[in-house]
Amino acid sequence: MIVSLHVATGAALGAAAPSRRAAVALGLLSHALADRIPHQDIPSRRFELRSGVALLLLVALRRGALDGATIGAVAASAPDVEHVLRLPRPGGRKLFPSHRFHGWHRPGGVPSWLQLLLAGVLVGNVLSSGRRD
Repeated sequence: MIVSLHVATGAALGAAAPSRRAAVALGLLSHALADRIPHQDIPSRRFELRSGVALLLLVALRRGALDGATIGAVAASAPDVEHVLRLPRPGGRKLFPSHRFHGWHRPGGVPSWLQLLLAGVLVGNVLSSGRRD
């Protein structure tokens, strides 16, 4: 999935999680499961990075840095850091499981415009609930 949708699903699951630890686990799990769904990626790495960071900042500013939604969003998007930064690759393979196994991350399926729309809807729901006072 695109980074924005990883952020959004992580935020939604993290907001519903009973603890911060659960928010991390749900965020990481959501990343792996979302990568399994055939989807189109956005060809612009710059747009991917900026849109994902923008959504993450919106969630953090609205809900707080230690809120489950923010923690879930960070956990769900963090695995994609290895696509941007040179991290160690033991045995020449990427670190995160859904990036390591050939055939797990599949092209096609859900178009990028629909992923952006879903990300907006999910983040909108997260931002409208659990207002930070």
